[in-house]
Amino acid sequence: MDKVLDFIPSIPLAEMTEDFTDWLTSTFSFLFDPIKEHFGTFMETTSEFLLNIPALIIIVLVAVGAFLISGKKFGLAVFSIVGLWFIYNQGLWEQLMETFTLVLLASILSVIIGVPFGILMSKSRTAEAIITPILDFMQTMPAFVYLIPAVAFFGIGMVPGVFASLIFATPPTVRFTNLGIRQVSKELVEASEAFGSTGSQKLFKVELPMAKATIMAGINQTVMLSLSMVVIASMIGAPGLGREVLSSLQRAQVGTGFVAGVGIVILAIVIDRYTQNVNAKKE
Repeated sequence: MDKVLDFIPSIPLAEMTEDFTDWLTSTFSFLFDPIKEHFGTFMETTSEFLLNIPALIIIVLVAVGAFLISGKKFGLAVFSIVGLWFIYNQGLWEQLMETFTLVLLASILSVIIGVPFGILMSKSRTAEAIITPILDFMQTMPAFVYLIPAVAFFGIGMVPGVFASLIFATPPTVRFTNLGIRQVSKELVEASEAFGSTGSQKLFKVELPMAKATIMAGINQTVMLSLSMVVIASMIGAPGLGREVLSSLQRAQVGTGFVAGVGIVILAIVIDRYTQNVNAKKE
């Protein structure tokens, strides 16, 4: 039976993919090179700006913000103080700021791209039919695979790390935006139309406000997925706590890797609770 299959010629998918990637890299180098240079510089500047702010001030600001958005409860504020102080105490403050910069910019770009595509999907079944398989592909592809085009297009460093995180983390925002708008009561939409609302007025004054809780849930997932790419992105030169984990793994330094991992967990909990409380407050 296997001999029957041998008559079918091998499909040169790997070679085709390499040729296509080379073509993209050379053809759009005028776009990739400025992004790598200018966006990379912007990210470094953002990280340096955060590092120039005394750690104590950042810890206090995070704690105050946590206290306010959690309904003036002390739990998140205390955890933020203790957690961030621990990271500073372990000498990982610089890596924390680098990680936060990567996660922040990747999340912002994911939301900027994801929300409009989610709106488009909610308004057009054709767009939904086209975009849904793409989102399925983006979510099911192993995260490591995203590093290949990232390196091909942008080399190594923080920029390809953001690019890989962007691909990996955007789908939840798109899906939840689409879901939230589609779940808006048809009676409310029809009422707004009856009062003569234009399409943009209906979207921005009725549909998006009513769907904001669902959209925020998607944004929360996007931020968490961006953070989950930190260690993986370190494999292509992205700095931060992920690089410490990777370096410890390569050198079999269990203690150092554990501390850096705890730092990532602390950052993840703080960001997750922040976004959840913002969503709860909006509701």
